[in-house]
Amino acid sequence: MEAVPDLEELRRRASGEGPPPAEGMVVCENLVRIHRSEGVEVQALQGLDLVVEDGELIAVVGASGSGKSTLLGILAGLDVPTAGSARVAGHDLLAMGKRERLEFRRRTVGFVWQQTARNLLPYLTAAENVMLPMGYAGVPRGDRRRQAGELLELLGIGHLAGRRPAEMSGGEQQRVAIAVANANSPALLLADEPTGELDSATSEEIFAALRSVNEELGVTVLIVTHDLMVAQEVRRTVRIRNGRTSTEVLRPERGEPGVEYAVLDRVGRLQLPPDFTEALQLSRRVRLALEEDHIGVWRAEEEVRG
Repeated sequence: MEAVPDLEELRRRASGEGPPPAEGMVVCENLVRIHRSEGVEVQALQGLDLVVEDGELIAVVGASGSGKSTLLGILAGLDVPTAGSARVAGHDLLAMGKRERLEFRRRTVGFVWQQTARNLLPYLTAAENVMLPMGYAGVPRGDRRRQAGELLELLGIGHLAGRRPAEMSGGEQQRVAIAVANANSPALLLADEPTGELDSATSEEIFAALRSVNEELGVTVLIVTHDLMVAQEVRRTVRIRNGRTSTEVLRPERGEPGVEYAVLDRVGRLQLPPDFTEALQLSRRVRLALEEDHIGVWRAEEEVRG
């Protein structure tokens, strides 16, 4: 059984130089997920493309029903795609069997839920909650308490090691949850609305904790959020609309104004922003013209005449 790296080993990896994997930590191509219930089909993902490089910290945003939670469930190994391809740290999420999927969740990914009660067992202390997944990940018993203490200290909550969740604030519980999610030394940390139930000041603390594990341990972090403060505090924000990635905002540094780009998939599809199409009354079909340094988009002539 492969040994799980400790915090010092993860720090060495994070500070090391060298090119990231050519394919990225997360690679989704034409990803489709159809939910079927009582004869009704709902297409939650409709050909989504996404690449997340090793070591990135990114935010994924989108309206309710856009498909972002479905994407998170697939990347966590909790849901299975209907079609397309999805790989995380080299694991093919469509090809994995039940046993492989369980091992993937134990060793490759960590997950932070929005509801703090889902992250922690109420009858265990903070240290015991962190040590629990270490057993499933194969961390030697003699190393678990030390590594749990180091994780809690990294997140500024070492003093909570002996407390149970009921003795902590919501923000403290969520920071312990981040420690739990990193207890198996994951390659990818997924966070589902981690600040959704917290005030703005506490939300800043939670995001600082996520940034700490990203920078100190080299863990790739993907956050699904409605929180605009969180979305602006990352260098790359991906927006999902109608089951596809529609735009990305890239910032030179976190917290600075960014540039919004439309996302062009492998077959040349892109989603025009709704405010653009509404302002120019674009619908059904458009005319395209290839210019020297851009592509022109106009309403179809019959639409103009009408």
